[in-house]
Amino acid sequence: MHCSMEDLPEAVLAEIVKRVTRTSDLNSISLVSKELYTIEAVQRGAIHIGCGLCPATEALTSEALTSICSRFPNLWKLEIDYCDWIPSHGNQLDNQGILVFTSRCPSLTDLTLSFCSYIDDSGIGCLAYWKNLTSLRLNSAPKITSNGLLSVVVGCRSLSTLHLNDCDGIDSIKWLEVLGLEGSLEEFVVKNCKGISQYDLLKFGPGWMKLQKFEFETKGGFWGRAVEYDSSYNAHNLNRYDFRCENLKDLRLARFETWPEIGLRFVLGKCKALEKICLQYVHALNDNDMIALSQSCKNLKSISLWLRPYFYDGYYRTPFTDDSLKALARNCPMLTTVELAFVCCSSDYPSETGFTHKGLLVLIQSCPVRVLMLNGAHFLKDEGMKVLCSAPFLETLELMFCELITDVGMRSIAQIPCLSNLTLRWCENVTDVGVAGLVLGRKLESLTIQGCHQVSQQAMQGAARSVRYSTDAPSHAFHKKMYY
Repeated sequence: MHCSMEDLPEAVLAEIVKRVTRTSDLNSISLVSKELYTIEAVQRGAIHIGCGLCPATEALTSEALTSICSRFPNLWKLEIDYCDWIPSHGNQLDNQGILVFTSRCPSLTDLTLSFCSYIDDSGIGCLAYWKNLTSLRLNSAPKITSNGLLSVVVGCRSLSTLHLNDCDGIDSIKWLEVLGLEGSLEEFVVKNCKGISQYDLLKFGPGWMKLQKFEFETKGGFWGRAVEYDSSYNAHNLNRYDFRCENLKDLRLARFETWPEIGLRFVLGKCKALEKICLQYVHALNDNDMIALSQSCKNLKSISLWLRPYFYDGYYRTPFTDDSLKALARNCPMLTTVELAFVCCSSDYPSETGFTHKGLLVLIQSCPVRVLMLNGAHFLKDEGMKVLCSAPFLETLELMFCELITDVGMRSIAQIPCLSNLTLRWCENVTDVGVAGLVLGRKLESLTIQGCHQVSQQAMQGAARSVRYSTDAPSHAFHKKMYY
């Protein structure tokens, strides 16, 4: 017996719609029949508005927005994104549009505004009456200032997630003090906001105790200047900050300068629950900070260090040494993911990285490291590659810009007992001969080779169940992300 979609029970149709995640597919489903049109509208909880996003082609009048709100009665997430917008695309959603959503979508709890040049403090102030708002993300919002954000902080006491990215109009710390004293923030991200410094963030005070995720990155590249190593500095004894970060699990600090006993470096010795940390070009940290971190964070599972060298004690190196790796090995028994990335370190002087293969050996023998990513790790020559054979749990290895690794070092990779995923990017001294050893092993699940010009695509065949090959040079976007 023939059965059409209309013959299926409404509950079954609703379950089908729930399993469709792509917006374009949901839009297509709604065109199949009136019943699916209605069910899809009721089931949809998130919509995008803006340049290139649904419903970008609709006129953004109050009547059109009211129609959208009526069609999707259960909206809980709204993203408004005008990236790459130009005037010929039509009007952007403005303050009046925000007012329509706040008044007609009572279930909305999650709002993202990106490149919204028509929304200012008046529009963002409407959110103060949106008592159920739990997540707010502002990306490149030039007209929103501290006054508008203060209105949100005072009115939305359920706010648990706040992201500020490239919001140069926000600089006052009053909103930050209120948020720390009376808010319930669990995820806090501040990136590229020139009016907010690491010292302003200290005004968050008791709010630090509730945070589970925190990111801070300054605007533009940061290179800093040489700072004398202070051997008397005690990373455990930052008495001027009496608040703690007991619940912080995810921490990322990037591209700023910190000094002994001031600034955000205090966080490193105060977050006992930390599981994931990323430090990207945080200038003036040293081994003492890493030792304090390792002793406080027994639950640490993932660490990412992006480093560049400076002058220390008369020679050129990054701020961390093997003492940091040994401290992690000694104090972090749950560490499974390690990323070490080095920029401006010369392959002619491997000591500039600050690390040696002996320090890495201690780490991978003491911790259950399953994922290891090394970028510009010139300390790991062919001889040093042998230490990777001592990594009993290593499953995923990524080597990028490791110029001193040759086919000799590739023999050691083939002997890593549990390795199943290998990525080589711009390792120019690896050839088909080195890859041939992987083919003989026949134990890899995946192999990715990019920009290794002495390796041919034919040499990869049979080296893994899944292979990806590219001769692409590092893109401008990659260099900007990695080096600036």
